[in-house]
Amino acid sequence: MKSSFRFLSKVVDASKIKRTVLISQSNDIYTNLALEDWIYRKYDFESHNILMLWCNDPCVVIGRYQNPWLEANVADLPYVTDAGVALARRNSGGGTVYHDRGNLNLTFFTSKKQYDRKVNLRLIKVAIYKEYGLMVDISPRDDLVVGDLKVSGTAAKLGRLSAYHHCTLLVDANKTNISRALQKESSEIKTTASRSIRSKVTNLCDQNSAITVDGLISAIGREFLLPADDDFQYVNPTNAAFPELDKIRANLGEWEWCFGRTPKFTVTKSFIIPSKFLVDGRDQKLGVVITVENGRISDVQLNDSTGLFSLEALMINRLRECKFTPETVDGLIQSLLEEKYKFVSDCVRQVMTSI
Repeated sequence: MKSSFRFLSKVVDASKIKRTVLISQSNDIYTNLALEDWIYRKYDFESHNILMLWCNDPCVVIGRYQNPWLEANVADLPYVTDAGVALARRNSGGGTVYHDRGNLNLTFFTSKKQYDRKVNLRLIKVAIYKEYGLMVDISPRDDLVVGDLKVSGTAAKLGRLSAYHHCTLLVDANKTNISRALQKESSEIKTTASRSIRSKVTNLCDQNSAITVDGLISAIGREFLLPADDDFQYVNPTNAAFPELDKIRANLGEWEWCFGRTPKFTVTKSFIIPSKFLVDGRDQKLGVVITVENGRISDVQLNDSTGLFSLEALMINRLRECKFTPETVDGLIQSLLEEKYKFVSDCVRQVMTSI
């Protein structure tokens, strides 16, 4: 452990780079992602490194190249908490995470030449050990773990000149809500989207009850600023303080970004055909295959060996180019009177709500 302290001290002592800790006073995921992007775009990090610390109200944050329907219980998110759980897509890659006020999010901004996520993870590790005496380890995947339980994941964005590495620390997060928001049954989705690797997690407070989000803000911030300790800045992310921040936030909160940027995927599900539609009474199934591109339905196919639903297959094609949302099908169902049409439409709706 002592060698880690010496290593970090040498890095700081040898550097003439200014360091600043920015603590966001917003708990809105889209605002904080916008602030992160604003800092990344506007600052020159060659001589000024920044650590941004931020917490969010309940939300699910997916990686830039991920499929929200594959990663989160999209249909259930409005009901996980009284105020619902927002879904956001960030600019960096990596896997899906759940945030609430029991998470501490950290973004390390540097020049691309200075980028080194392991240095950042060691800094967090040292700060936790110094303040609380708890040993966390860095896994081969650059996660922070206590034993075999994960307390932090990692993602990054590297540009031509600038870079950032960010991670989220599970401090006292609601683990029931994590499961409700992210736990997925296996679904018949075929996609090239990046998939999250599921891990068992723990809160830092479960390992040491003295650990709090505020305590970690102080401990990690001080470690980042060494040998100085007086450049903590609380920031209110408003358009007045950060020109055009509202525009960035609006883009990050749009359906077209959060869902419309999803890589192409196909989902397949089978349904038992009600006996009242069958002539011979034998059990038969109707297969529904939906292809989605940019969050919109590009094709709907009915695999119907009975030949009973040929007209319904034509009707369902009206969904092409529509958003892949249950509301889209609800509008179609309301316009239909014939029972077979309603059955097929309900099958399509279940495909959307079951993934």
